[in-house]
Amino acid sequence: MKKVKKIMILSMFVLLFVTGCSSKKDEEDIFQHDGTYIGDNSAVVEIIGKLKHGEDFEKLALETTTEPYGMTITYNDFDAKMTDKENKETAIYNATFLLALIDNADWVAFDFENGKYKVTRDELQTWYGEELSEFSNEDDLERLIQEYLADEDKVSQLLG
Repeated sequence: MKKVKKIMILSMFVLLFVTGCSSKKDEEDIFQHDGTYIGDNSAVVEIIGKLKHGEDFEKLALETTTEPYGMTITYNDFDAKMTDKENKETAIYNATFLLALIDNADWVAFDFENGKYKVTRDELQTWYGEELSEFSNEDDLERLIQEYLADEDKVSQLLG
């Protein structure tokens, strides 16, 4: 009986150790994908899944045959109930992360049910006054985004 007890206790410790050491995909820092290339479909899709409305992402079309390289992201009809302002904020937020993390992406287009937006790396960097490739962590990039999204005039300057 003591031997069975020892085996059970040991098994519980091993189980606790294994589950404690494993990390969930959603909890990983998005900057683990820094330096991704637009041709790496799985990494690009993984980044999109971690961004705003990632759960509503429907399809991705990559433009990799001729430069400038870019992508069009289509979301399902979740956005029918979203305002134009919310769509613009989602486009800016997601484009900022995508262009900061994907080295050779020059533009990102968003296809929402009630609007389409295209953001280029040059436009976004000029708008922020910052080089996106210089960011190395999620918190700093998030602060920058929130600062600019708080100003509706700035948002209108970028996306009309």
